[in-house]
Amino acid sequence: MRARRVRALGLAAGLIGWSFTAGIDAPWRRHPLLQAALGTALAASARTQMGLSGGRLRSGLRVGGVTALAVAAAVTAAGFVPRVRDAMAARDLPERPARWLGVEIPLGTVWSEETAFRGALATLAAEAFGPRRGRALQALTFGLTHIADARGTGEPVLGTVAATAAAGWALALLAERSGSLIAPMLAHLAVNEAGAVAALAVRRSAGQR
Repeated sequence: MRARRVRALGLAAGLIGWSFTAGIDAPWRRHPLLQAALGTALAASARTQMGLSGGRLRSGLRVGGVTALAVAAAVTAAGFVPRVRDAMAARDLPERPARWLGVEIPLGTVWSEETAFRGALATLAAEAFGPRRGRALQALTFGLTHIADARGTGEPVLGTVAATAAAGWALALLAERSGSLIAPMLAHLAVNEAGAVAALAVRRSAGQR
């Protein structure tokens, strides 16, 4: 049991430490294929049951699809709130939107984070601490890995950690209840893609005016 706990806590610490290297001036650090490969390798090493076939896949698609639609609708509706629109207009957006939407978000963010957190870390943490405490460790780690991003964008650190930790908890529940990582992947993808599309639309509208 102690070895399992050391392994789970070690992975959590490693993921947090890795997040603080995001600002280094090296093109490979944020390369989406590298990020996706690292997440996949971690999930494989933890022997994560990813649920990408059979009944688990169908369950993941069903649960994730419904959640993704609800999330996308909520993000879209939020885009009509003036304060939210102002925040979107002020975002520093990538120079290549197509690559951002088609590669960086799906692979570099969604796939890599879901396989690493709801996959590898969730598996090891549940084995070491039990389902509920393991889920809490995974969620807290997910929140803490966004400290560097919050500092880089000027967002409140505590608020960002709390929000992303809550998201990590909710995404873990989707994975557990569906038996497939596809469910949190679809929900996560909906959040990021809807937000990105809304920000691009707001920026384009402001530019036209």
